[in-house]
Amino acid sequence: MAVADPVTVGVLSLHTSKETKAILNAVDKLGHNTEWLRHENTSISVTDGRVDLEPAVDVIANRMLLSNTEQPAEELGLANTFAQVVPMLNDPATVLTAMHKLSTATALATAAVQVPNVVLALSSDQLNAVRDRYGDEAVYKTAIGTHGGGTWKVGPGDPVNAKVGNRYAFLQELIDRDDRRHRDVRIYVVDGTIIGAMYRYAPDNDWRTNVALGGTVEDATDDLPDPARRLATRAADAIGLDYAGVDLVESDDGWYVLEVNPTAGFKGLYEATRISPAPYIAKLAIEHAGGTVDQDRVDELATELDDSQPGAQPIRQTQPETEPTVIGYTEEVILSGTSGSTGVLAKSDTGATRTSIDTGLAAEIGAGPIKSITRVKSGSSKTARSRPVVDVVVGVGGNQHTVTASVEDRDHMDYPVLLGRDILSHYRVDVGRRADRDADDLPEEEE
Repeated sequence: MAVADPVTVGVLSLHTSKETKAILNAVDKLGHNTEWLRHENTSISVTDGRVDLEPAVDVIANRMLLSNTEQPAEELGLANTFAQVVPMLNDPATVLTAMHKLSTATALATAAVQVPNVVLALSSDQLNAVRDRYGDEAVYKTAIGTHGGGTWKVGPGDPVNAKVGNRYAFLQELIDRDDRRHRDVRIYVVDGTIIGAMYRYAPDNDWRTNVALGGTVEDATDDLPDPARRLATRAADAIGLDYAGVDLVESDDGWYVLEVNPTAGFKGLYEATRISPAPYIAKLAIEHAGGTVDQDRVDELATELDDSQPGAQPIRQTQPETEPTVIGYTEEVILSGTSGSTGVLAKSDTGATRTSIDTGLAAEIGAGPIKSITRVKSGSSKTARSRPVVDVVVGVGGNQHTVTASVEDRDHMDYPVLLGRDILSHYRVDVGRRADRDADDLPEEEE
């Protein structure tokens, strides 16, 4: 349907996701123009005091996925630069509060929104000194994390660090109901209105409910009690987000807000509710720029999650702007867990799907606890062996990757760590380079 004086909505998303595609497609179907702000097509310049953003847009919907980024401040600064030129939904200042879990907790508590008790200390001694506040089991989290990564349960005797890798970590009260299967609820809020809600249940052998970890979902939109509804909208408002996924958990004492996610995914919500938030975000962006929409059309579009390739998707450059970092057949890495970090030699194995670490090394750094059991085939063996898998932070070439690694006895092997494609996909492997080769043994040009 043609719209008089259409506006142009830009979606700022340097990664490719079904959520970004769905928002762009919804704007297009509502009769307005779209631009996908990506590496391939976006620039900003200051010329003789005039600021120009290319491509030109009237409003930006911020979908920068910062918690998965090794250097979130770089991309947050980029978003903040754009927001000084063009109105932006999910303003960078609000996203900064939301992406840092302690910043979220303090903002919510200040606004009288109930959150679990937490402590972040800048020294490990201080953090361990307050461990007894949280009973037999506590939650230990990195302040920035996503998809359940960087989240562990710790017992009273488990030492914890003020940092995991280069990210601060904190202790949190475990909120649960003893006689119930562990679940939480994700409530999607757009412009102060609840679009849909789902219960998320933890998968077998895990306690985290994230869909990315294999959790199951169930529609909670009509089942949600009023106190939970009010808490979700108050939480989004307290942080200042235009749209967000608000995660709540229920205890015998009522509801608590766990997180307020500015880039919450749509997949699980749509699976559970058959409602897509994308058209409602599109509507908010269009109206923010002065455009008009047909509400009936918005409601109609919300019954599908259209993540087909949008017309605004830029043409990929034939040559990448930068070559991927090169690492060797063997490489020095830093492994970090809940109780420490250590440097070891690792071997690159492009044939392995998952990184694996030695059992003793996993115990030394406090990797874990065990999330699940995986079945792995190795070599010419026709039978698969069971291995536990744990979260671990691996530092490679100045970057850090939180991965789910398998644990095995590698004591009889040359290297305590094997790097799989979960890490190697970010690099180019030069099999001729070896970190463990003496410099005296290298050809002259390699010294």
